[in-house]
Amino acid sequence: MFEFITLPPEVTHAFAIVLVIASFFTSALTSAMGLGGGVAMLAIMAAGLPVSSVLPAHGIVQMGSNLGRTVIQRQYVIWPLVLWFSIGSVIGIALGSPVAAYIPERGAKLLLAVFILWAVFGKKPPPSPPGKPYLIAGGALTSFATMIVGATGPLVAALLAAIGLTKQRLVATHATCLSIQHGLKILAFGVLGFAYAQWAFLLACMIASGVLGTYAGTRLLDNMPERYFRLGFRITMALLCAQMLWQALAP
Repeated sequence: MFEFITLPPEVTHAFAIVLVIASFFTSALTSAMGLGGGVAMLAIMAAGLPVSSVLPAHGIVQMGSNLGRTVIQRQYVIWPLVLWFSIGSVIGIALGSPVAAYIPERGAKLLLAVFILWAVFGKKPPPSPPGKPYLIAGGALTSFATMIVGATGPLVAALLAAIGLTKQRLVATHATCLSIQHGLKILAFGVLGFAYAQWAFLLACMIASGVLGTYAGTRLLDNMPERYFRLGFRITMALLCAQMLWQALAP
């Protein structure tokens, strides 16, 4: 009767429950603050899964979570930004797939953390509409990076935050860009041979839980004053960068 309820051999029933619950809370975090959930989910998955399974499975969960956020917040998405970012993403995934395994993870995380800190806290000119080259280059860079470190949501958020988007537009456009980026990554890992079929039930449960978390986080975002969102966004960014720097520099 329950033959369809199967788990990958490397996932215990207890850890599967942990992952489903974590998907709710990490999706709520990202919906409310614009980022953070993807990195947190990656850390949780890495604690109980082999490295070869983490990035492909994480990509599907994050695509589901971001798609849910895109649908719920679709009225705030800035589609021209998404279009040019997507063109760059195709380039980045195509370049990143064959060479990702040869780039040291620590070095990549160090560069990402430094760039994010500059993008969020560095002195920059007043916000202005971005040009196409900026968005294409940003899509290519972050998509290349996602094949190495997995959760590049903070980097995409930093690129979009530098434009000066308001809270709803930032969160919604960020979610749409990541939906496309994770979708391309999923295709790339499928071509490389990852067996998604045996993960279907667990990932479906995590995506459903994530959609519920997205709804809860969106309600919080809508009622949050802009200045508190900006403060929380910067604090969250700083904490995530501190984590990446620690992972890159710790012995």
